[in-house]
Amino acid sequence: MRLIVIVFLLSLAGLSGTARSACAAEITVFAAASTRGALEEAAAAFEAAQGHALRIAPAGSSLLARQIDRGAPADLFLSANPDWMDWLAARGHVRTETRVTLLGNRLVLIAPRQAGAASVTLKADALLEALGPEGRIAMALSDAVPAGLYTRAAFETLGLWEALAPRRVEADNVRAALALVALGEAPLGVVYASDAAAEPRVRVVAEIPDTAHPPIRYPAAILRDAPAPEAAAAFLDWLQGPEARAIFDAHGFAAPQG
Repeated sequence: MRLIVIVFLLSLAGLSGTARSACAAEITVFAAASTRGALEEAAAAFEAAQGHALRIAPAGSSLLARQIDRGAPADLFLSANPDWMDWLAARGHVRTETRVTLLGNRLVLIAPRQAGAASVTLKADALLEALGPEGRIAMALSDAVPAGLYTRAAFETLGLWEALAPRRVEADNVRAALALVALGEAPLGVVYASDAAAEPRVRVVAEIPDTAHPPIRYPAAILRDAPAPEAAAAFLDWLQGPEARAIFDAHGFAAPQG
């Protein structure tokens, strides 16, 4: 009898594990490149707690939005600005009732940690001096990528856009701009504060005033054709909780404003 009871209990344990596995889902998240490190850490914590598997696909928000519009399968989209989320919503790809503003951020001017001045004034003469005779200032694409759009708006407000026109180099996304500075290929760059915090080979030499550009907001939403909408909803809810907030804070993100 005792042996029968033990076998029965072991069978129950096996069934419980099978049920947990059956309930687990794979969630695909299309996420702005600037969120990669923080989101991967958050995903690992969520996987450990909930049992779902997460696949993070980081890239420029514009590229991801276009891929979604062309039918790329994803459950959740995290954009680096509201415009690309609006663009997808207008095409019927977003479950608008799930949309939330998840994060905020700031723009900073960076330089390689081992070279250049400790600080740079946001004036044309000072920036050109810091760039040297042939140096370029790295930024994300100014006509599509959120970080580039914010940078252009800030430079226009500060009267720097035209002065820096011959000295700009635009990368596919903000992490690519960060890499140009980290590798010493560009003496200056404009990235998010969270990007600067993630890369030990760069240092912040100036903070760009928040008043010089629109507020930086990261909206997130479940997509209309999400393969695993319930699991994605659980992850999105978890991302708004205290454990995820602590992870985002540690990576240099700000709480959303407005």
